[in-house]
Amino acid sequence: MDAFWNIELAELVGTIFYTFLGMALMAITWRIIVWISPFSIVKEIEEDQNIALAVLIGMLFVSMAIIIAAVIVS
Repeated sequence: MDAFWNIELAELVGTIFYTFLGMALMAITWRIIVWISPFSIVKEIEEDQNIALAVLIGMLFVSMAIIIAAVIVS
């Protein structure tokens, strides 16, 4: 229980900052993907039920999250 109370304010602020930074990078990545794709990604996934595209986009976001986390930790 003592470890919980030993959290410093700088660590908390850094965690919150990097969380929002990672979310912003993910949003920017999504906008770039939508911008460069020759078709509507949202229409393909939602209306046409393109599972392969949904899995591909999901894997892209997981890989981006791993890269962002590795950069933040280093």
